[in-house]
Amino acid sequence: MSKHPSTIKTASPVDALRTFLGDDIAALNAEILARMESPVPLINQLAAYIIAAGGKRLRPLLTLAVARALGYEGTDHLKLAASVEFIHTATLLHDDVVDESDQRRGQPSANAMFGNQASVLVGDFLFSRAFQLMVETGSLEVLRILSTASAVIAEGEVMQLASTGNLALTRATYFDVIGAKTAALFAAASEVGAVIAKADPAIIAAVNAYGQSLGIAFQIADDVLDYQGSLETMGKNSGDDFREGKITLPVVMALENASSEERAFWERSLVELKQNDFDFSQALNILKKYNCLDASLEIAREHALAAQRALTVLPASAWRDTLKEIALFAVERST
Repeated sequence: MSKHPSTIKTASPVDALRTFLGDDIAALNAEILARMESPVPLINQLAAYIIAAGGKRLRPLLTLAVARALGYEGTDHLKLAASVEFIHTATLLHDDVVDESDQRRGQPSANAMFGNQASVLVGDFLFSRAFQLMVETGSLEVLRILSTASAVIAEGEVMQLASTGNLALTRATYFDVIGAKTAALFAAASEVGAVIAKADPAIIAAVNAYGQSLGIAFQIADDVLDYQGSLETMGKNSGDDFREGKITLPVVMALENASSEERAFWERSLVELKQNDFDFSQALNILKKYNCLDASLEIAREHALAAQRALTVLPASAWRDTLKEIALFAVERST
């Protein structure tokens, strides 16, 4: 049974959601385990490995919390939350292959353990399971929302791939990329919670806007964490984006002010990927010189505040307050 959020004392609003959602979390985990089962042994092995890796499952938590905040008392929100988690996990599996990542959430990535081919194919399996779950709800609207989000995410990943090593990347294009590859699923996860609760169109639009702004704030904070976060905080190695030649908001800001010598450094390290052991430290020094990390976080906070404002149309409740707290928490975890 779900608990009232005002009765919960935890370290973070995300932990609060996990706690006061109560039986919903246990039911979601059971749904995920059941839907990952397959007669193909390798799928079961890789799926079990992914589950053991953990993660906060923030996106499906948004689906559950929004539905409950709006008075939903059924069970289809569990299927939608599992669908959201499968879409997210599938994209992570594919991303790690594309990025040649060897670590995820503080342990060897699935592709490092099982190989690229298995990771891609199991990612495809999870996408398929996600769509099965959507169909089972009988709602064409949630199918439209999540299928559209899946397409947008794929477009965002391709946009990011195309922008890797592109020193001419603008802020506008950067926001297009993260709006697609990250924020689209936050928005869809929030929106389907309201749709399944049969909320008014204004509230459905509001929670979509909340998720979109939250996702942008979350991704900017992640991009900052790549330069100043720890393995414990990030679940991946610090500097991975730099080593892969990804142009993120802090780097875009640094390039806007770069001297010819600094631009040559970025050209060598991010475009040509000719990096030495001291280059990450030099990159960090340049970012600090132009205050790029703090400035990026300030922009993230603006989006977090926009997420909070979007929720003002929801009925006042401790649920709404906790969802608002999560928006700023997404940024403050970086400081």
